[in-house]
Amino acid sequence: MEFDLNKIVRSNVAKLKAYSSARDEFEEATANMVFLDANENPFQNGVNRYPDPKQQSVKDLLSKIKGVPANQILLGNGSDEVLDLIFRAFCEPKQDNVVLLPPTYGMYGVLAGLNDVAAKEVLLSDDFDIRVPETLEIVDENSKLLFLCSPNNPSGNSFSSEKIEHIIKSINGIVVVDEAYIDFSSDESWSKRLNDFPNLIVTQTLSKAYGMAGIRLGICYASKEIIEILNRIKPPYNVNELTQQKAKERLLKFDDVQLEIQSILSERDRLEMDIGEISFIEKIHTSDANFLLVKVDNANKRYDELIEKGIVIRNRTTQPLCINTLRFTVGTKEENTALIEALKSLDND
Repeated sequence: MEFDLNKIVRSNVAKLKAYSSARDEFEEATANMVFLDANENPFQNGVNRYPDPKQQSVKDLLSKIKGVPANQILLGNGSDEVLDLIFRAFCEPKQDNVVLLPPTYGMYGVLAGLNDVAAKEVLLSDDFDIRVPETLEIVDENSKLLFLCSPNNPSGNSFSSEKIEHIIKSINGIVVVDEAYIDFSSDESWSKRLNDFPNLIVTQTLSKAYGMAGIRLGICYASKEIIEILNRIKPPYNVNELTQQKAKERLLKFDDVQLEIQSILSERDRLEMDIGEISFIEKIHTSDANFLLVKVDNANKRYDELIEKGIVIRNRTTQPLCINTLRFTVGTKEENTALIEALKSLDND
């Protein structure tokens, strides 16, 4: 199915000219330049100047690591800003709709409501897989976005590449593959296939595997045409200077990040093995992420009991297909041991 980006972008966005900041208009900065153009405080303290609005040095590092050209990367104040920009660029309020496959990341629905865009939902199967025929059946001419979280939150599983590709090829809208947890998966990132699919957007984050949740840096990979549209509507200085500095420091420690990922995966396996024989745990779902979704006899009861023991986990029992499930994030070896011992002590009560 042939995709026409011009038919997807909102008409007002298509006509929009991006705000040009002082740092956009003069880019050839050197240490000897005298900057009197942006009404900044001239006294140096490390953050008295506006940050690079294009975050070029961060993008260059990401480009080398991920193998995606820098002009196909957009950075945001967390993935939530990136997702919101996608809504605002392509979805006409009160007219268009998006397709969601719950249980999934809750912000998709929140952003749909915030942008006054209808959300159509198709439940995943009982084993948290995509029901492709049912999904494609509800797509209509006003379905601008379809969100696939893979590995999925809260279930932890990845969707098959065959099913994702079939969906991408079958709709005229944009498919957003949210890869917040991709660094924990053995699957290849869909960012490797951007040139194959002009209607594909891939989002990632530094919050999970890179351990940078506190700096709020979300990443969007797409065609240069889609990135150009998103750049028109993003705030000029949406990623602050401190975030850019910390991101660069962390990205330059790629080997350290990989060691941490391997430690988390090893601990995930240990956690799954050690709690598998506990009587009130009925099922541990297969995970490609840094967490386990676990079905128990009574999620509300077990959640409260763990809180009393000083352990905070996530109760997912209110989510579709997730009745009586708890989500355990994989922590350090010591934290995981504390969780295991607490669960086993409940089993002996």
